[in-house]
Amino acid sequence: MIEELLPPTVVTVEAYGHEGADAPLYPEEAALMTRAVAKRRREFAAVRSCARRAMEKLGVPPQPILPGERGAPGWPAGLAGSMTHCDDYCAAALVRATDLASVGIDAEVHGPLPEGVLPAVSLPAEAERLRRLAAQSPDVHWDRLLFSAKESVYKAWFPLTGRWLDFTEADIEIAAGRGERPRGTFRATLLVPGPQVGNRRLAHFDGHWTADRGLIATAVAVPHD
Repeated sequence: MIEELLPPTVVTVEAYGHEGADAPLYPEEAALMTRAVAKRRREFAAVRSCARRAMEKLGVPPQPILPGERGAPGWPAGLAGSMTHCDDYCAAALVRATDLASVGIDAEVHGPLPEGVLPAVSLPAEAERLRRLAAQSPDVHWDRLLFSAKESVYKAWFPLTGRWLDFTEADIEIAAGRGERPRGTFRATLLVPGPQVGNRRLAHFDGHWTADRGLIATAVAVPHD
């Protein structure tokens, strides 16, 4: 799912079900999981198994992936990437930092957001656009898609800024494409000063989305120019 949302320079690895849940951890990773519940340990191991397989595809020796500030994964020098996990699915996307400035991916179970969440994560204009989309295509849970898109935007934003981006600081407009299954694009207009990438200051992030296998997946790739 994730692969089709990103440029060909990005290496992606996905796992379904319990694949990779028993993958070995490096000692420094295992130390972080000593008090974690079993579900958290399985997700932690599975998504890192995906990431290390992606490293191998890029010719980078597998190594520990430790969470840094706000949980952002610490990638080896010269790489940019993102990870995501939800029920019975996880994925990692890695790219050489010379090819892209940043990457953000997210996957969510394709179902409605819990009651009360949408008002906390959306702007009035976004909520109105979601209502129109729902009237046109009721088979897509657009509220969950908006949430996922904001997660991908944040994951692409943070490595470039080192700063928090609130749900209300990016206005996301979703476009639906045509085809056998739901998919499309989205644009996140930043409502705060964007990061400097090369000689330009970003005013928006562009992304892609898809819905398949009971999941919604979103991805953002930030080019250097």
